Formats: sequence, C-alpha cells, structure tokens
Amino acid sequence: MIALLQRVASASVTVDGVVVGAIDAGLMVLVCAERNDGEREAGALLDKLLAYRVFADEAGKMNRSVADIGGGLLLVPQFTLAADTHSGTRPSFTPAAAPEQGRRLFDYFVERARERHPMVETGQFGAHMQVRLTNDGPVTFWLQVKPKETVLPL
Repeated sequence: MIALLQRVASASVTVDGVVVGAIDAGLMVLVCAERNDGEREAGALLDKLLAYRVFADEAGKMNRSVADIGGGLLLVPQFTLAADTHSGTRPSFTPAAAPEQGRRLFDYFVERARERHPMVETGQFGAHMQVRLTNDGPVTFWLQVKPKETVLPL
C-alpha cells in the first residue's frame, strides 16, 4: 500500500461539480493499493499514517501527528501511485491492484480510519476527481508498506 500525504491548511475533492469531501487543517492523503496488498498492509499503513509526526510542536519541530492535533484526514484513492515509470514514456500500471481489490482495500482503509479518527473525508473511488489543496509548508511524504514475502522452508 502506498500513501502520498500532504500537510494542508485545507483540501477538497469535487466530482461532477459537487464537493464530496473537504477538510480544514490536516492531511490530504492519496492512497493506492498494489497487486499483492491485503488488509495487513492497509492496517499497517494506517497505523503509520495516524502516528506520522508532520505537525509542529511548541518549539517548531515536527513532533505532532494528525491524531495529536485533531486534524482532518482527506483520503483520496489514486491507483496511479503504483505506476512503473522505469522505461519508455508511458507509465505501466501493472503494479497496481486490480480495480475490485483496490476498491475493497480503499474501503477497508477508510472504515478503519473512521473507527480511529474523528474527522475523515474521502474522494470517490473510480471517479474523475478534482482535488484542491493548500499545502502547508510545503510538506509532502511518501509512505509505503510492502507485503512480507513468504519464505518456504528448505
């Protein structure tokens, strides 16, 4: 699972002219499931995301998480984060999860986030979205949780 998080002063997602999700200060997070991801990876990524310290404390150091400050979370599905861009001039999306798996893991991620955080808004899976944000800093981080490989005994 991949998350591209941006610390924002505000952010919103619009689909067909209608705002479907909006937050004030917090994190706008683009979320992507990769081919071999499952609920374990989604849960581990959410744990890391909620604890990731990107907000300033009294000394101006990045020592507070979105949970610490009670900020909003705007979770936006974006399969293109899994693109393979190593060759050619057109990305390959082979590493991305199939649409059904991607939707299931995004929905799982959102459900778990709503159980653990008071302010969660979302984009719309599979829709053409317009995302607006005011990046605060700018502060942007890439988080990734890869599936553990199964090692068979010899």
